[in-house]
Order: sequence, then structure tokens, then C-alpha cells
Amino acid sequence: MRPCRAPSSTFRLASMLRSLAPLTALFLGSAFLLLAGGLNGLILPLRGQLEGFSAASLGLLGTGWAIGYVAGCLRTPALVAKVGHIRAFGVMCALAAITVLLSLIFLTPYVWIPLRAVSGFCFAGAAMIVESWLNERTEKSSRGRVFGIYTMVNLAATTLGQMILTAGDARGFLFFVLAAIFYCMALLPTALSATTTPTALVSVSLDLPALWRNSPIAVFAVLMVGVSNSTFGTLAAVYGARVGLTTSEIALFASIPILAGAAAQLPIGILSDRHDRRLVLIGTAALALLADAVFVLSGITSPTFLLVNVAVFGTAVFAMYPVIVAHANDHAEPGTFIQVSGGLLLVYGVGSIIGPTAAGFAIMTLGPESLFMTTGAAHILLLTFALIRLRARAAVPNQDKGSFQMSPVTRASTPETAVLATGYEDETVSSLD
Repeated sequence: MRPCRAPSSTFRLASMLRSLAPLTALFLGSAFLLLAGGLNGLILPLRGQLEGFSAASLGLLGTGWAIGYVAGCLRTPALVAKVGHIRAFGVMCALAAITVLLSLIFLTPYVWIPLRAVSGFCFAGAAMIVESWLNERTEKSSRGRVFGIYTMVNLAATTLGQMILTAGDARGFLFFVLAAIFYCMALLPTALSATTTPTALVSVSLDLPALWRNSPIAVFAVLMVGVSNSTFGTLAAVYGARVGLTTSEIALFASIPILAGAAAQLPIGILSDRHDRRLVLIGTAALALLADAVFVLSGITSPTFLLVNVAVFGTAVFAMYPVIVAHANDHAEPGTFIQVSGGLLLVYGVGSIIGPTAAGFAIMTLGPESLFMTTGAAHILLLTFALIRLRARAAVPNQDKGSFQMSPVTRASTPETAVLATGYEDETVSSLD
């Protein structure tokens, strides 16, 4: 009599759980990091509004963050090489917690803006270290599942961090203290883990001429997406407060677009694999521009209407970045995926520096609707350039395209994200100068 065998799906599930068990500490560390980042990123503009900060100064918070984040992506590999992963990660989390508490003590934009830059640096560095660990500990056969789980964990943690604000009043100290606590909690899983220290982090440099030769539309489009997405991410709370949304509605206004964009990535990615990616990019930009126009021209401030329209906005704007990266890599030389993806991430960072500053000053002059005038201007420029490029270069045949890769929220992406997503070995990409 043959022994009973469990279904193969049970064996696969058990095998997957065994492979993920050693990564639990890293997932927890990343979840606490993103939870703190989501909470901190929304409490600052809300509290700044209550303290009477100008829209321009609140926009500069986003500019400071972007400068720090780009610097973190560039400088963290050297820091880790000098002091090691665990020490560097500890420094990043501790310093991020300190910046949150200092923001509570010094309620002035003159202190908040440089502190936000330090926070961006620390956040980028900590995220790179976690992703490097995951990359080292993940087998090639399970890397897709691990990256998918990592992306879902980050999305859920960011959303939860923003939704925590619905539980209290932004005028107190509670949310600042909670953000600092979560940054400190991110330390614990990795500090207590027996996971081996990974190899050197990816080092990336920005070579604009090479990126432009590879794909002009990718460079220009990712710059405009950086302007648009960072503008919304930084000043959505300001817009919500000025059109009369409650704190709970503002949290939803900031979270729903991210969730909608994440859900849209797969169908839009499939569409871009089957058709000219530039046409898909033009279609998503047109949808984003339609949502921009509704915000600017309708004059409707009903919470339900605004939440529905911002979901349409998020569906478009948060799904564009991976399409752009995929198009750039369709034209890239074999073996240069990380150089191209890392370079585009830095161009996105440059756009993130420009957007919040411009929108902050525009809101001071023209009112809250100018937030979406700024994003609309970026989408018009993107559409115009993409249409011009359609005539200048033939589409890539479907059989020559690379595979579309879903991406986490771009503010949480680093050069290490591309390594984890694609399965490149560290030694092949350790230096990208």
C-alpha cells in the first residue's frame, strides 16, 4: 500500500515558508522603516499647516528630502564599506529618529528643512542596506516571490503609517514620538538577527549623456514624473487642509493614490509588453492630465469626489515610472540594467528637488489648485516630448523587449531595489562608475 502524499501545492507552500523564514527579520525591519517614513512624511505638512508655515516652506521640506535621498543613494555604499552594514544601519535609524524628535522641539521651517534632508539621507541608506541583505539571502529561484512580498510589505507599511494619523490630533506630540519609536524599532530585528552580513552595496553614478543617448524620452519623462509625484507626495496634505478635508480624509487622500498606482502597475505593465511602451506612457500621462484638469477646473471640494479623482490620478502617476524604466532598458546594452535603472532613479531625484519648491511658491500665489497646475504642467511637457519622440525613433519589436518589472513606490526605491528585482549578482554590479 502506497503512503499518502500531500498535494504538491502543500510542499511548495512549505518550501516557500522555509525559504522566507530567515528573511522575517529583514521584512520586519523594512516594515518599521516604511511605517515611520509614511507617518513622518504626512505629519510634517499637517503640523506645519497648523503652525502657520507657508506653502513655500512646506514645499521645501520635499526638496530637502529629495536632496538627502539622492545623497543617501550615492554615499551609503562608501559608508557601509567603512563601518559595516549593522553599524551603518543602526546609525541611519537612530539619526532618523533624532531628526523626528528635533522637529517636535524646534517648530520652525528653518530647522525642519535641513532636518528633512538628513531624514531623506538616512531613509535611503537604511533602505539600501535592507535590500542588500535581502538580495544576499535570496535564492535566484525565489527572488521574484521575495521581491513581491517586499513590495507588498513596504506598500502596506507606508499606507498604515499614513492612516495612523486618523487616530488622533496632529497638534500634539504623539505622532512625532510614534515615528521616532518606529525608526528605533526598525533597528531591533536586524540587530538581533543571525543573518550573515552581505557583500558591498551597489554604487551608482549619474552619467546623463549616456542615459540620453540610450533613451531621451526615458530621461525627460522620469524627470517630469519626479516633478509630478514628489509635488503630490509633499503637498497633498497642504491641498487637503486648504480645501477643507479632515485629518482622516487627508490621510485617505494621500494613501489612496499609492494603492491605486500599485494595483495599476500589473495591467499597465502587461499592456506595455504588448504595445509600444511610449504609447502606453502617453496614455497614462493623458489620464493623469485629465485628473489634473478636474482638480483645477471643477471647483468641486466634496470629499467623495476628491477621493475618486485622486484615485484616477494615482492610477496614472504611480504606474508611469516602471514603464519608463522598462522602455529605457529595451534600448540598453546587455548587462547595463543597473546602470540605467540607477541613473534614472537619480534623474527622478532631480525632478523631486524641483517639483515641491515650484508648487509651494505657486500655492502661495494662486491657491491650492496650483498643486495640480504644477503636476499638470509636468504631464503636458511629458506628453509633448513623447509625441515628438514617436516620430524620431521606431518602436522596439515585442520580441526584443525585456520583461516589465513592477516597482515599489518610487520614493522608497534605491539602486539596490533594481538588483533585488532582477536577480543580478552583486559582484557584477558592485561598481557602476
